[in-house]
Amino acid sequence: MISVSIIGHNEEKNIERCLESVRWADEIVFVDCASKDKTVEIAKKYTQNIFCRDNNPNLNINKQFGIEQCKGDWILYLDPDEVVTEELKNEILFEVRSPKSEVKGYLIPRRNFYFGKFLRFGGKYPDYQLRLFKKGYAKFQCKNVHEKISINGQILKLKFPMLHYPYQDISDMLKKSNFYTSRKAEYLFSQNKKPGLFLARAGAKFFRNFIIKLGFLDGFIGIVISIMDSYNELISLLKLKELWEKKC
Repeated sequence: MISVSIIGHNEEKNIERCLESVRWADEIVFVDCASKDKTVEIAKKYTQNIFCRDNNPNLNINKQFGIEQCKGDWILYLDPDEVVTEELKNEILFEVRSPKSEVKGYLIPRRNFYFGKFLRFGGKYPDYQLRLFKKGYAKFQCKNVHEKISINGQILKLKFPMLHYPYQDISDMLKKSNFYTSRKAEYLFSQNKKPGLFLARAGAKFFRNFIIKLGFLDGFIGIVISIMDSYNELISLLKLKELWEKKC
């Protein structure tokens, strides 16, 4: 039995595409995080396993809650802006129907689409994500919004990718940037980290993604995303600097 777990907040523009791609699953669990739009109304077309929770800024708390509600032997976690392709579905079904006893999780490659363009370079592909795991062997670490899932067991890689559509438009990108940079700064502050040479670190981020990882080969969008990644690094460190100044 395969369960799919998804959490979302105001995802009416994404959630149906995501849910449609996993309607083959034995169970879908959706955790709604205080949506004000039609997210829940859309989700009800695909599952009755809907849980309403507060919109906790530490997303991993609700992600962990979601997988704890799943009844399947295997759990596939997705974000609402992700899609499972037919090829990936078939690969997942093959693996879980003939499981290797020592394997408890699978990394899934992810094709990231930014404003309609699939980015192959700049560190954006294959962008492996640990999303398929055996129930009882995985846990979302709840200290950091982007902290990885921990798995107690062997992990293998799948061949076929899922699709990822992270931003609706520029405004959405900037809104998410503000959210995630704040969460990163708060986490670094809780770990007693210092901002250091923030301009140099942001510049190094751009050089690594745009030059070393060949982000320039993705054309104009590759330039925009490399700049945005560098900007996010800079803003996270500036927010961290601000937190230290408030403490003094």
